[in-house]
Amino acid sequence: MNFKQLATKYKTPLYVYNLDYMSERYKELKEAFKGRKSILAYAVKANSNLSVVKHFGDLGSGADCVSIGEVRRALLAGIPPYKVIFSGVGKSDDEIREAILSDILYINVESEAELFRVEQIAKELGSVSRISVRVNPNIDPKTHPYISTGLHDNKFGVDIDSAKRMYVLAKNSTALDPVGIHFHIGSQLTHLEPIYESAVIVADMVRSLLAIDIELKFFDIGGGLGVTYDKEVTIKPYDYAQAILGAIKGLDLTIICEPGRFLTANAGYFLTKVLYEKQNGDKKFVVVDGAMNDLLRPSLYNAYHKIEALVEDKSKTKVVDVVGPVCESGDFFAKNYELPEVKRNDLLIIHSAGAYGFGMGSNYNTRGRSAEVAVKGGEDRLIREREEFEDIIALEKEFI
Repeated sequence: MNFKQLATKYKTPLYVYNLDYMSERYKELKEAFKGRKSILAYAVKANSNLSVVKHFGDLGSGADCVSIGEVRRALLAGIPPYKVIFSGVGKSDDEIREAILSDILYINVESEAELFRVEQIAKELGSVSRISVRVNPNIDPKTHPYISTGLHDNKFGVDIDSAKRMYVLAKNSTALDPVGIHFHIGSQLTHLEPIYESAVIVADMVRSLLAIDIELKFFDIGGGLGVTYDKEVTIKPYDYAQAILGAIKGLDLTIICEPGRFLTANAGYFLTKVLYEKQNGDKKFVVVDGAMNDLLRPSLYNAYHKIEALVEDKSKTKVVDVVGPVCESGDFFAKNYELPEVKRNDLLIIHSAGAYGFGMGSNYNTRGRSAEVAVKGGEDRLIREREEFEDIIALEKEFI
């Protein structure tokens, strides 16, 4: 991709997505489960642009959604309802009602209280709601604490005993149809052992449910496969699939996998231009036109993103903080980062920005969110326009 041409054509700050790379990752993971009934349900929260969701839908993907807005996005993008899953700890009555009426594959239930609400709403609608239960296996995923979800300290899912009780309640209900079981222990997972241990625990529970005549159809293993941002050693899709298949040996279940970051992170680039260089004492700063409202991960997680300067002479380097214009000391893309000498209007490419980039953006400091561009087969197209001031204030009421 010619990033300089894209920056000139669409201006900066700018997100650029390589759809061909996304296709390769999708096919690699799908191939790993070859020979076994499986559905890849793209985790929409990773990158919810409609063109991205449709791209995966065209490849045969389903959709893992964590809000009714994401359910609507998936359906609008052409994902069949029977491949859409609705997860999330805090679903409102209106969201549950709409999910049932949309006849999606199932609602992923995360507490007994939620199970009762789904049952009550289904009864009011004169319907039967397909459900799965999210089990929290209490396994340490060995990842950042903000994206750990499989421990009892985390808000997600229910323990084994509670899950069994919920399945019995669902089995005996005229308004609920328990069809699946789900676990997801965290994001950016780079160790296979916690995933395998969790799968074994949940598969053993499936066997115990069979013993009391509760037969499930779907074994939802969540997502979370890690990617390389810097020097991480990641899990090979084949090894991942073999671990899951080993855990459920002897069970006739359709595997559902919910990849997000794995598919999109390294397909995305954030382009930003240098505004100024400045120095405070011994500290050197490179100030760019992108900011934490565009790409929050470095500020939120202290996450590492490779930064590449598109300059001809890279022989002279210096250690700098790469910072944005937002009025916060937390507005940075990197600290103490070695970059070549740069000057005003030089272009910086921030790599691995295709997951949890634009979607976590905001209008903080009344800054419009970046434009988004997709590249496929060497052709580029605008898939989301840059926000202008008028877009930001459009829903605000006139001051009285």
